Amino acid sequence: MKQLTPKEEEIMELYWEYGPMQVRELQSHYDEPRPHVNTLATLVKIMEEKGFLAHKALNQRCFQYYACMTREEYKGGTLKSVIDKFFGRSYMNAVSALVKDEKISVDELRELIKEVENG
Repeated sequence: MKQLTPKEEEIMELYWEYGPMQVRELQSHYDEPRPHVNTLATLVKIMEEKGFLAHKALNQRCFQYYACMTREEYKGGTLKSVIDKFFGRSYMNAVSALVKDEKISVDELRELIKEVENG
């Protein structure tokens, strides 16, 4: 899966939160100083080319863009990419690294296993 840049992620968060919208509507969700509409239009077009957004024509000059995947689908694909790239496609290696780096304790790992086993 292709990855989003931080600015693109920011835009995706707005599409996930507010749903389909035109670029001018997207701009209205930003605080001042708002990004220029042309900048947003360029980023939206790039995101469409990457497959994260799609559009429908409202008329000859107006397009409404919408997300092509949910936030959860994106997170899952991103996690898979990280595991594939940095942990040799091994989720076990990833969890092991978290424990070794003390990002998760052995007790927390046991608790997680119990939660998974109990469904």
